[in-house]
Amino acid sequence: MTARRLESRLHPDDRLDPGKAGPQVMRHVTVNVGESPIAWLASRGLLTAAQLEAGEKLRRDYDRAGLSARVTMRWDAAPPGKSRGGARASDASLARIDAHRRFHAALDAAGPGLADICWRVICAGEGIGGAEKGLGWPARSGKLVLGLALDRLARFYGTG
Repeated sequence: MTARRLESRLHPDDRLDPGKAGPQVMRHVTVNVGESPIAWLASRGLLTAAQLEAGEKLRRDYDRAGLSARVTMRWDAAPPGKSRGGARASDASLARIDAHRRFHAALDAAGPGLADICWRVICAGEGIGGAEKGLGWPARSGKLVLGLALDRLARFYGTG
């Protein structure tokens, strides 16, 4: 489990409406940015241990493959190599390529309709309600569909 790290943010439903006159109320909410949406669901008994493990493996592959968008340039130095050929750097590159292949194979195993919710909730960290709206699904359908997707991921990763 990741460390608890709280941040105060504006609630996404409280966006300013330029056409609305008068003062508008905006709530500040405290969120744990170290907790993923699937860890939140699992802590409330809505996911099995196998589903949580499969979701965390997909997230780990996503992070290791470096698929998240970068806004700025990376200024950290490349790791020094063991020898002149830079064996450590090539090992890191191979691990990244392997994670990239595993990530895409896992989404293929989930299937075309289920891969969308996996990416939105597990990788992008979007809430289930936001994912339902973004995908045009009815309210309260996301948990069920995410559960089915996580079952397929558990079979792929061999956790369930």
